[in-house]
Amino acid sequence: MRVAAIDCGTNSIRLLIADVIEGGLTDVTRQMEIVRLGEGVDRTGRLSDAAIARTRKALAGFAASITSHDVAKVRMCATSASRDADNAQDFRAMVRGVLGVDPEVISGDEEARLSFAGAVAGLKAEQPYLIVDIGGGSTEFVTGSESVDHAISMDIGCVRMTERHLHGDPPTAAEIVAAERDIEAAVDVALAAVPGKEAKTLVGLAGTVTTVVALAEDLPSYDPTRIHHARVTYEQVAAVTSDVLAMSVAERRSLPVMHPGRADVIGGGALILRIIMERAGQTSVIASEHDILDGIAYKLVG
Repeated sequence: MRVAAIDCGTNSIRLLIADVIEGGLTDVTRQMEIVRLGEGVDRTGRLSDAAIARTRKALAGFAASITSHDVAKVRMCATSASRDADNAQDFRAMVRGVLGVDPEVISGDEEARLSFAGAVAGLKAEQPYLIVDIGGGSTEFVTGSESVDHAISMDIGCVRMTERHLHGDPPTAAEIVAAERDIEAAVDVALAAVPGKEAKTLVGLAGTVTTVVALAEDLPSYDPTRIHHARVTYEQVAAVTSDVLAMSVAERRSLPVMHPGRADVIGGGALILRIIMERAGQTSVIASEHDILDGIAYKLVG
């Protein structure tokens, strides 16, 4: 069976079209657009007309791909920004009009479980795992081995922290300290709710983590095959975090692995990853290119 999974987050919208085979998925195509749906939501509580328009344009392209690839089932999940916004109904109506299906505005708990399902498929590392999915508006913390034991979603993400604290270009020392304190408080709450300090392996998901790992590995270009299941140390993450926070947005955009739409928020995301590693006592992190998208696809037939 051929299925399509769409994940619409605070910063990006992504499409996976895959063939479901015994024992897993075979990718047909993966696509990603930075639409910044959650731009300003932390301040206004609403999705902006411009953000909805950007998302509509990207979604129209996805709909064309779904049609051309003869997909049997489609599922779209919308996460942090569309969960928080006062005008989420406008977003849902737009999706229904473009895609022909309703978006599922999933809970943080369901987001965490889907991320776990996608991340652990094919992963061979010491258990139990602490899975962290660093998004634009929220970060999910999940612990478990073959299945989820504990999960919590916290309202810290690369877009939210940048809009709340990191206003300078590059951000000032005071702005960075304010962001660190905010992130530390949220991470400590999360680690009190899920036993992340007891995990044997930390696995990081989504664009912040994969970009930090690509920078730590000094890749000449963004290469998912080299990033998937790559392990980097805390010292490497800390060095990348310091480096990107010291750069202007223009300097970050010039980095060969950097998606232009991620350059302005990568500093906030890297801070979240570094602080999670510190607070959880994790000396390394494994990056996974498989995440909530893969979990959504699995659930379509599971």
